[in-house]
Amino acid sequence: MAGALLLSGAVAALFGSTLPAQSPTTITEPPPDKIVIEVATVNGSGCPLGTAAVAVSQDNTAFTVTYSDYLAKTGAGADPTAARKNCQLSLVVYVPQGFTYAIASADYRGYASLQPGAKGIEKASYYFQGSPSTAALSHEFKGAYDDNWQATDTTDWAQLVYAPCGERRNFNINTELRVSAGTSDPAKSSFMTMDSTDGDISTKYHLAWKECPRR
Repeated sequence: MAGALLLSGAVAALFGSTLPAQSPTTITEPPPDKIVIEVATVNGSGCPLGTAAVAVSQDNTAFTVTYSDYLAKTGAGADPTAARKNCQLSLVVYVPQGFTYAIASADYRGYASLQPGAKGIEKASYYFQGSPSTAALSHEFKGAYDDNWQATDTTDWAQLVYAPCGERRNFNINTELRVSAGTSDPAKSSFMTMDSTDGDISTKYHLAWKECPRR
């Protein structure tokens, strides 16, 4: 999938690497000018062609990535490669002049059916193109488990890292689902998805804004 979304405001960035940039000042409301979010690439076993989409909220406080074929499974004759699924999303964000952006938190949700002794992991990595640093956060779920799940990655306001003012860098998000059988009965299956109530996988990223220094 590739394309562009037109909207008002500014979007997305990173959890915790250090990038050289002018220091932005004051947390502010979303800027009024329209911006474009271009989906540069979507790759991975959890997001085959045509199964992922990006949408931005009308008030520009969040954007959502939705999947329709993102499931990790093990046991009961499952292919060994099915135990780990991932999706790499690369976004090009065209920001209104004078503003920059950061991700304040990310919500992941889904469904897990894990046999006693099995384990499921959701992991996400965040980084800017060209940055040597990657922020990675993970959440573990242990069987027996048969219910919806939700995980949130958060960053304290004081620790938010903003995109460099005046520079354009792709923002990359790499998500992963992994299921291991552990000591569970090998004749039974365990699986983990990211499901929303309509059956799709939905991941929401919450945004923060700052105004860049005037030159």
